[in-house]
Amino acid sequence: MRKGFLLASLVAGVSFMALSSAQAVEIEYWQYVFETRVNAMDQLIANFEKANPDITVKQVTFPYADYQTKVIASQAGGNGPDVLQFFYGWLDKFQQGGVLQPLDSAMFPTDAIEADFFPIVSAIKRDGAYYGLPTAVRSLALFYNKKLLDEAGVQPPTTLDELIDVATKTTKTDGGGNITSEGLTMDMAGQDHQWWREVLVRQMGGEPYDADGNVAYDSDAGLKALNFYTDLQTVHKVGLTGFMDEGQAAFKAGLAAMTIDGTFRLGAFRPISDFEWGVVELPANAEGVRSNYASYFANGIGSSATGEKKAAAEKFLAYISSAEAMQVWLDVVGELPARREAALTEANLADPIFAPFLKGLEYAHTTTFVDEAAQRQGAIDMVNRVLLENQDPKASLDQAAAAEQAIIDAAKK
Repeated sequence: MRKGFLLASLVAGVSFMALSSAQAVEIEYWQYVFETRVNAMDQLIANFEKANPDITVKQVTFPYADYQTKVIASQAGGNGPDVLQFFYGWLDKFQQGGVLQPLDSAMFPTDAIEADFFPIVSAIKRDGAYYGLPTAVRSLALFYNKKLLDEAGVQPPTTLDELIDVATKTTKTDGGGNITSEGLTMDMAGQDHQWWREVLVRQMGGEPYDADGNVAYDSDAGLKALNFYTDLQTVHKVGLTGFMDEGQAAFKAGLAAMTIDGTFRLGAFRPISDFEWGVVELPANAEGVRSNYASYFANGIGSSATGEKKAAAEKFLAYISSAEAMQVWLDVVGELPARREAALTEANLADPIFAPFLKGLEYAHTTTFVDEAAQRQGAIDMVNRVLLENQDPKASLDQAAAAEQAIIDAAKK
């Protein structure tokens, strides 16, 4: 009880006591560049510094492509961040690089964390210790352009068969048959690799990984899932890999009727003024089976933070994982609060945008990545070999499975 009270006291709001030292302490917070995330953190830092005048937080950002390398290199050089944001799937890689220190259980009790946060938080627990806390959680949903669906006289799909039908009726082509507006975006580098792995494979009757974390999608179900995805381009001709480079770019431009994306895209889509858009749950299969993928970025304390810097870092981490901070993150970024109580409010459950994502959390799976970037690239390459090189789908699936299993095996050594 006392431990739960301690964590609740730490994260109740911005009313933290300043450090007792008269000496001002500056800590660095690192994250990758994503406009709404940076804006939200600027707001949170301002709130925190107002309540803690003896602590200054400097936000440092890097392009997404460089972020992991910068973090690991800086830690090796002894000048790493005090608090940093990391994708849950990077934890093992960051541990190997000596980037993070486990959270002090006296400050962040394990039982309080597991009582207050959604269960997927356990993905950043190793050997009984947590290495961070999330501010928000993400799930997937289907975004749709109401204008384009209305023009085609169709409603948002609820099943995979309906998805193909709606995508077919909303696809636009020129005189040569070239797509000028997609029915459904195709972007494996975006969230489609998650849709394929954790949703389609399961809806086709399989599982992406076995109980030991080994690849299991090299199966009939995995092949059906791959064929379903590549057929969108080769058979149904409703989408095109590489169209406008990114799926979210095509949707924002009004040149895609539907796209599968995460809650983090809400902040980027809100400024759209040329058309009205909506959100529905990911389509079920013909038997009504649904699945989803849940993920999150966590914030942890850098391994080099000690003394007053560590104390300041713990105060800051407690604030940015508080219910108050989660509301700011929801308003600015659009990602759902990681604390159950903050997320499952009547207002959020009744919201036509938030509700589909919240429902998705009820049946979502969290992939246990050992090297998220490499495993994602394997899925991208698998699809590209079929669509761009005309490789046999089964051969490409088997190649992808072997390559990913090698990554998993290497991490177990």
